Amino acid sequence: MIIARSPLRISLGGGGTDLPSYYEQHGGFLIAAAIDKYVYITLHETFVPDLIVKYSKLERVAKAADLDHPIIREGFALLGLDGRSLELTSMADIPAGTGLGSSGSFTTALLKALHTYKKNLVHPAELDEQACDIELNRLREPIGKQDQYIAAFGGITCFKFLPGGRVEAWPLKLSEETRYNLEDNLLLFFTGYARSASKILKEQDYKSKSVDKSMIENLHFINGHGL
Repeated sequence: MIIARSPLRISLGGGGTDLPSYYEQHGGFLIAAAIDKYVYITLHETFVPDLIVKYSKLERVAKAADLDHPIIREGFALLGLDGRSLELTSMADIPAGTGLGSSGSFTTALLKALHTYKKNLVHPAELDEQACDIELNRLREPIGKQDQYIAAFGGITCFKFLPGGRVEAWPLKLSEETRYNLEDNLLLFFTGYARSASKILKEQDYKSKSVDKSMIENLHFINGHGL
């Protein structure tokens, strides 16, 4: 059995500047921190010809191309797997829609599990680019790149998003005292409320592409917080 996990994250500054509609014109910068809450993917071979996928729903199909779940379907397609005689299950420490980057973490963990199944060695930079390819290019989701990148790199990491799509990443330099203070004073609570990030980001993406003055000014301000 293969078990892969990717961390969820919080944005410490610059969130929103990782959308292509912004960074392609102005460049983006943010600092994100992986937390000790995870999305898990398990994968193992079975004795039946079908592909069995378990998440909030149960799917049993002849091949991966027949799946309803878009990210899992595209993940198998990207790696050239038909999924026959495999069972894949996803679990998470927190519910979806809580603003911790669960979709990007899910995609990254899925690809890590599939690469492991194929016995591929994959660098975090390649892993997150493939995750971005699935969500941004194949599925046309109006999202940014930070969730996939922090899920692949982990830690407290700086990301610089450059026009043309290139991303630079490096660990944030923190003293041990600062890191311990952050860990000791940071609390997260689940309020029972969930929301769709896609709806919020879709509006931001549209206004950025339309060169909405207030939106661009707000993102410049947020970008400055990251820097």
